Amino acid sequence: MSDLKGGLVILKEMVGFLPNSERKIAEYMIQHPEEAIQMTAASLGKASQTSSAAVIRMCKSIGFKSFQELKLRVAGDLQQGNGSTDYRDIKPNEDIGSVIDTVTANTIQTIKESVDILDKQELERAVNSIINAESITFVGFGASYIAASDAAQKFVRINKHVHSFSDLHMAATTVANKGKQDVVVGLSFSGETTEVAKILGLARQKGIQTISVTKYGRSKVADQADIKLHTSAAREATFRSGATSSRIAQLHVIDMLFMSLAAQQYEQSVQYIDETREAISYIKGDL
Repeated sequence: MSDLKGGLVILKEMVGFLPNSERKIAEYMIQHPEEAIQMTAASLGKASQTSSAAVIRMCKSIGFKSFQELKLRVAGDLQQGNGSTDYRDIKPNEDIGSVIDTVTANTIQTIKESVDILDKQELERAVNSIINAESITFVGFGASYIAASDAAQKFVRINKHVHSFSDLHMAATTVANKGKQDVVVGLSFSGETTEVAKILGLARQKGIQTISVTKYGRSKVADQADIKLHTSAAREATFRSGATSSRIAQLHVIDMLFMSLAAQQYEQSVQYIDETREAISYIKGDL
Protein backbone atom coordinates (compact mmCIF):
# COMPACT_ATOMS: atom_id res chain seq x y z
CA MET A 1 0.00 0.00 0.00
CA SER A 2 3.06 2.25 0.31
CA ASP A 3 2.86 3.21 -3.38
CA LEU A 4 -0.56 4.81 -2.95
CA LYS A 5 -0.27 8.56 -3.49
CA GLY A 6 -2.05 11.39 -5.28
CA GLY A 7 -4.84 12.10 -2.80
CA LEU A 8 -3.92 15.76 -2.30
CA VAL A 9 -3.39 16.30 -6.03
CA ILE A 10 -6.84 14.88 -6.79
CA LEU A 11 -8.47 16.94 -4.04
CA LYS A 12 -6.89 20.14 -5.37
CA GLU A 13 -7.91 19.37 -8.94
CA MET A 14 -11.51 18.46 -8.08
CA VAL A 15 -12.34 20.88 -5.27
CA GLY A 16 -13.67 23.56 -7.63
CA PHE A 17 -16.18 21.15 -9.19
CA LEU A 18 -17.75 19.91 -5.95
CA PRO A 19 -21.07 20.97 -4.38
CA ASN A 20 -20.78 23.35 -1.45
CA SER A 21 -20.84 20.80 1.40
CA GLU A 22 -18.40 18.47 -0.34
CA ARG A 23 -16.14 21.41 -1.20
CA LYS A 24 -15.89 22.30 2.50
CA ILE A 25 -14.63 18.79 3.25
CA ALA A 26 -12.10 18.83 0.42
CA GLU A 27 -10.81 22.27 1.48
CA TYR A 28 -10.46 21.08 5.08
CA MET A 29 -8.44 18.04 3.99
CA ILE A 30 -6.20 20.18 1.77
CA GLN A 31 -5.55 22.63 4.62
CA HIS A 32 -5.26 20.02 7.39
CA PRO A 33 -4.11 16.75 5.77
CA GLU A 34 -2.25 15.41 8.84
CA GLU A 35 -5.32 15.78 11.03
CA ALA A 36 -7.78 14.55 8.38
CA ILE A 37 -6.12 11.18 7.88
CA GLN A 38 -6.54 10.45 11.60
CA MET A 39 -10.27 11.19 11.54
CA THR A 40 -13.35 9.07 10.96
CA ALA A 41 -15.95 10.19 8.42
CA ALA A 42 -18.09 11.43 11.30
CA SER A 43 -15.32 13.47 12.94
CA LEU A 44 -14.26 14.97 9.59
CA GLY A 45 -17.87 15.88 8.87
CA LYS A 46 -18.08 17.64 12.22
CA ALA A 47 -14.74 19.43 11.76
CA SER A 48 -15.77 20.70 8.32
CA GLN A 49 -19.27 21.62 9.52
CA THR A 50 -20.92 19.07 7.23
CA SER A 51 -21.77 15.41 7.90
CA SER A 52 -20.39 11.89 7.57
CA ALA A 53 -22.74 11.29 4.64
CA ALA A 54 -21.25 14.32 2.86
CA VAL A 55 -17.75 12.89 3.42
CA ILE A 56 -18.74 9.62 1.74
CA ARG A 57 -20.38 11.51 -1.15
CA MET A 58 -17.27 13.66 -1.59
CA CYS A 59 -15.04 10.59 -1.81
CA LYS A 60 -17.24 9.09 -4.51
CA SER A 61 -17.46 12.40 -6.36
CA ILE A 62 -13.67 12.55 -6.76
CA GLY A 63 -13.34 8.92 -7.79
CA PHE A 64 -12.68 6.95 -4.60
CA LYS A 65 -14.59 3.91 -3.40
CA SER A 66 -14.26 4.82 0.27
CA PHE A 67 -12.97 7.41 2.73
CA GLN A 68 -10.31 4.91 3.80
CA GLU A 69 -8.92 4.79 0.25
CA LEU A 70 -8.68 8.58 0.14
CA LYS A 71 -6.94 8.67 3.53
CA LEU A 72 -4.37 6.11 2.36
CA ARG A 73 -3.64 8.22 -0.72
CA VAL A 74 -3.23 11.40 1.34
CA ALA A 75 -1.04 9.57 3.84
CA GLY A 76 1.16 8.43 0.95
CA ASP A 77 1.47 12.06 -0.18
CA LEU A 78 2.53 13.18 3.29
CA GLN A 79 5.04 10.36 3.60
CA GLN A 80 6.65 11.32 0.31
CA GLY A 81 6.28 15.06 0.84
CA ASN A 82 3.87 15.32 -2.11
CA GLY A 83 1.13 17.76 -2.90
CA SER A 84 2.70 20.94 -1.50
CA THR A 85 4.58 22.25 -4.54
CA ASP A 86 2.90 24.99 -6.57
CA TYR A 87 3.39 25.62 -10.26
CA ARG A 88 5.34 28.77 -11.10
CA ASP A 89 5.00 31.15 -14.01
CA ILE A 90 7.73 33.23 -15.61
CA LYS A 91 8.02 36.91 -14.75
CA PRO A 92 8.68 39.96 -16.94
CA ASN A 93 12.41 40.21 -17.82
CA GLU A 94 13.21 37.09 -15.80
CA ASP A 95 16.80 35.96 -16.40
CA ILE A 96 17.51 32.85 -18.46
CA GLY A 97 18.77 30.81 -15.52
CA SER A 98 15.59 31.45 -13.55
CA VAL A 99 13.42 30.60 -16.57
CA ILE A 100 15.27 27.29 -16.93
CA ASP A 101 14.65 26.50 -13.26
CA THR A 102 10.95 27.45 -13.50
CA VAL A 103 10.24 25.40 -16.62
CA THR A 104 12.15 22.42 -15.26
CA ALA A 105 10.37 22.54 -11.89
CA ASN A 106 6.96 22.73 -13.59
CA THR A 107 7.78 19.80 -15.87
CA ILE A 108 8.97 17.63 -12.98
CA GLN A 109 5.87 18.55 -10.95
CA THR A 110 3.54 17.70 -13.86
CA ILE A 111 5.14 14.29 -14.43
CA LYS A 112 5.21 13.51 -10.70
CA GLU A 113 1.54 14.39 -10.19
CA SER A 114 0.47 12.47 -13.30
CA VAL A 115 2.24 9.35 -12.02
CA ASP A 116 0.70 9.76 -8.56
CA ILE A 117 -2.87 9.83 -9.89
CA LEU A 118 -2.41 7.25 -12.65
CA ASP A 119 -4.52 4.13 -12.16
CA LYS A 120 -2.10 1.24 -12.76
CA GLN A 121 -4.95 -1.20 -13.37
CA GLU A 122 -6.35 1.02 -16.11
CA LEU A 123 -2.89 1.30 -17.65
CA GLU A 124 -2.59 -2.49 -17.63
CA ARG A 125 -6.00 -2.80 -19.28
CA ALA A 126 -4.92 -0.31 -21.96
CA VAL A 127 -1.70 -2.27 -22.61
CA ASN A 128 -3.57 -5.56 -22.95
CA SER A 129 -6.12 -3.94 -25.25
CA ILE A 130 -3.42 -2.60 -27.57
CA ILE A 131 -1.45 -5.87 -27.53
CA ASN A 132 -4.49 -7.70 -28.88
CA ALA A 133 -5.57 -4.98 -31.33
CA GLU A 134 -5.34 -5.39 -35.09
CA SER A 135 -5.02 -1.62 -35.43
CA ILE A 136 -4.70 1.47 -33.21
CA THR A 137 -6.08 4.89 -34.08
CA PHE A 138 -4.88 7.91 -32.08
CA VAL A 139 -7.00 11.08 -32.30
CA GLY A 140 -6.13 14.52 -30.92
CA PHE A 141 -6.67 18.15 -31.87
CA GLY A 142 -4.49 21.19 -31.28
CA ALA A 143 -1.63 20.48 -28.88
CA SER A 144 -3.05 17.01 -28.17
CA TYR A 145 -2.24 16.00 -31.74
CA ILE A 146 1.45 16.32 -30.85
CA ALA A 147 1.01 13.45 -28.38
CA ALA A 148 -1.17 11.49 -30.84
CA SER A 149 1.45 11.81 -33.56
CA ASP A 150 4.23 10.87 -31.15
CA ALA A 151 2.27 7.76 -30.14
CA ALA A 152 1.84 6.70 -33.75
CA GLN A 153 5.56 7.19 -34.43
CA LYS A 154 6.44 5.01 -31.43
CA PHE A 155 4.02 2.16 -32.02
CA VAL A 156 4.76 1.86 -35.72
CA ARG A 157 8.38 1.08 -34.76
CA ILE A 158 7.24 -2.13 -33.08
CA ASN A 159 5.16 -3.14 -36.09
CA LYS A 160 1.74 -2.04 -34.88
CA HIS A 161 -0.81 -1.03 -37.49
CA VAL A 162 -1.33 2.52 -36.30
CA HIS A 163 -2.66 5.91 -37.48
CA SER A 164 -2.94 9.36 -35.92
CA PHE A 165 -5.41 12.06 -36.95
CA SER A 166 -6.19 15.69 -36.21
CA ASP A 167 -8.72 15.92 -39.05
CA LEU A 168 -12.24 15.09 -37.86
CA HIS A 169 -13.48 13.78 -41.22
CA MET A 170 -10.43 11.57 -41.80
CA ALA A 171 -10.68 10.19 -38.28
CA ALA A 172 -14.39 9.46 -38.67
CA THR A 173 -13.83 7.81 -42.05
CA THR A 174 -11.11 5.58 -40.63
CA VAL A 175 -13.08 4.61 -37.53
CA ALA A 176 -16.12 3.81 -39.69
CA ASN A 177 -14.13 0.97 -41.25
CA LYS A 178 -12.84 -0.47 -37.96
CA GLY A 179 -14.31 -3.23 -35.83
CA LYS A 180 -14.25 -4.98 -32.46
CA GLN A 181 -10.67 -6.11 -32.97
CA ASP A 182 -9.41 -2.51 -33.16
CA VAL A 183 -8.66 0.23 -30.61
CA VAL A 184 -9.27 4.00 -30.76
CA VAL A 185 -7.38 6.31 -28.37
CA GLY A 186 -8.68 9.85 -27.82
CA LEU A 187 -6.41 12.52 -26.36
CA SER A 188 -7.81 15.73 -24.90
CA PHE A 189 -6.19 17.57 -22.00
CA SER A 190 -9.45 19.24 -20.94
CA GLY A 191 -11.52 16.17 -21.72
CA GLU A 192 -14.08 18.50 -23.26
CA THR A 193 -12.93 18.46 -26.90
CA THR A 194 -16.18 17.73 -28.71
CA GLU A 195 -14.47 16.29 -31.79
CA VAL A 196 -12.56 13.70 -29.77
CA ALA A 197 -15.69 12.77 -27.80
CA LYS A 198 -17.59 12.27 -31.07
CA ILE A 199 -14.90 10.01 -32.52
CA LEU A 200 -14.84 7.87 -29.38
CA GLY A 201 -18.64 7.81 -29.38
CA LEU A 202 -18.64 6.62 -32.99
CA ALA A 203 -16.11 3.92 -32.11
CA ARG A 204 -18.22 2.69 -29.21
CA GLN A 205 -21.28 2.43 -31.45
CA LYS A 206 -19.29 0.00 -33.58
CA GLY A 207 -18.11 -2.01 -30.57
CA ILE A 208 -14.52 -0.76 -30.85
CA GLN A 209 -12.47 -0.62 -27.64
CA THR A 210 -11.90 3.03 -26.65
CA ILE A 211 -9.20 4.61 -24.47
CA SER A 212 -9.12 8.23 -23.27
CA VAL A 213 -6.17 10.32 -22.07
CA THR A 214 -7.52 13.38 -20.24
CA LYS A 215 -6.93 15.38 -17.09
CA TYR A 216 -8.36 13.85 -13.92
CA GLY A 217 -12.12 13.84 -13.44
CA ARG A 218 -15.26 13.18 -15.45
CA SER A 219 -15.48 14.74 -18.90
CA LYS A 220 -17.19 14.34 -22.26
CA VAL A 221 -14.21 12.45 -23.66
CA ALA A 222 -13.67 10.18 -20.64
CA ASP A 223 -17.39 9.35 -20.57
CA GLN A 224 -16.99 7.82 -24.06
CA ALA A 225 -14.01 5.65 -23.08
CA ASP A 226 -13.94 2.05 -21.92
CA ILE A 227 -10.50 2.63 -20.41
CA LYS A 228 -9.62 5.95 -18.79
CA LEU A 229 -6.04 7.21 -18.36
CA HIS A 230 -5.59 10.48 -16.49
CA THR A 231 -2.94 13.17 -16.26
CA SER A 232 -2.43 15.96 -13.78
CA ALA A 233 -4.49 19.06 -14.54
CA ALA A 234 -1.21 21.02 -14.39
CA ARG A 235 -3.09 24.27 -13.57
CA GLU A 236 -1.94 26.16 -16.65
CA ALA A 237 -0.82 29.76 -16.09
CA THR A 238 -0.20 32.51 -18.63
CA PHE A 239 2.67 30.88 -20.52
CA ARG A 240 1.77 27.27 -19.66
CA SER A 241 -1.13 26.84 -22.05
CA GLY A 242 -1.76 23.58 -23.87
CA ALA A 243 1.68 23.63 -25.49
CA THR A 244 3.71 22.97 -22.34
CA SER A 245 2.68 21.25 -19.10
CA SER A 246 -0.35 19.41 -20.50
CA ARG A 247 1.68 18.26 -23.51
CA ILE A 248 4.40 16.90 -21.22
CA ALA A 249 1.80 15.01 -19.17
CA GLN A 250 0.24 13.43 -22.26
CA LEU A 251 3.61 12.45 -23.72
CA HIS A 252 4.57 10.85 -20.41
CA VAL A 253 1.41 8.73 -20.37
CA ILE A 254 2.10 7.66 -23.97
CA ASP A 255 5.68 6.73 -23.01
CA MET A 256 4.45 4.63 -20.09
CA LEU A 257 1.89 2.92 -22.34
CA PHE A 258 4.50 2.19 -25.00
CA MET A 259 7.20 0.98 -22.60
CA SER A 260 4.75 -1.22 -20.70
CA LEU A 261 3.65 -2.85 -23.93
CA ALA A 262 7.26 -3.29 -25.11
CA ALA A 263 8.11 -4.94 -21.79
CA GLN A 264 5.28 -7.42 -22.30
CA GLN A 265 6.53 -8.25 -25.82
CA TYR A 266 10.20 -7.64 -25.12
CA GLU A 267 12.03 -9.94 -27.56
CA GLN A 268 9.69 -9.14 -30.41
CA SER A 269 9.82 -5.39 -29.71
CA VAL A 270 13.64 -5.38 -29.61
CA GLN A 271 13.74 -7.18 -32.94
CA TYR A 272 11.36 -4.69 -34.56
CA ILE A 273 13.23 -1.67 -33.15
CA ASP A 274 16.56 -3.07 -34.38
CA GLU A 275 15.10 -3.59 -37.84
CA THR A 276 13.70 -0.06 -37.99
CA ARG A 277 17.04 1.33 -36.78
CA GLU A 278 18.84 -0.55 -39.54
CA ALA A 279 16.35 0.74 -42.09
CA ILE A 280 16.95 4.35 -41.01
CA SER A 281 20.74 3.80 -41.12
CA TYR A 282 20.41 2.46 -44.65
CA ILE A 283 18.35 5.49 -45.74
CA LYS A 284 20.94 7.87 -44.27
CA GLY A 285 23.88 6.03 -45.81
CA ASP A 286 25.45 6.46 -49.22
CA LEU A 287 24.16 4.41 -52.17
